Amino acid sequence: MKKIISPQFYYSLFTLILICFYNALAFAQDSASSSSTTTTTTTQQTTTIQPWVWVVGGVVLLLIIIALIRGNSGGASHTDKVTYTKTTSKEDN
Repeated sequence: MKKIISPQFYYSLFTLILICFYNALAFAQDSASSSSTTTTTTTQQTTTIQPWVWVVGGVVLLLIIIALIRGNSGGASHTDKVTYTKTTSKEDN
């Protein structure tokens, strides 16, 4: 007897129900309908990157570019084509 509904369908259905459940939980935590007091504070933080980070990043980028340009030619063997021509002459006695 041939199965009409595969187990994949049940897994998909379970996943869909689980996602809908989590979505309902997320909306349940929304407090937009209730009145609340909002306090806004502004902080300004400045971060500077140390110069050595730029140097290390540049070296890594340079190494990656060199590796991409060279490709796999470092491990390949090279063969040269050599043509050898020999001429012979016979002496008459």
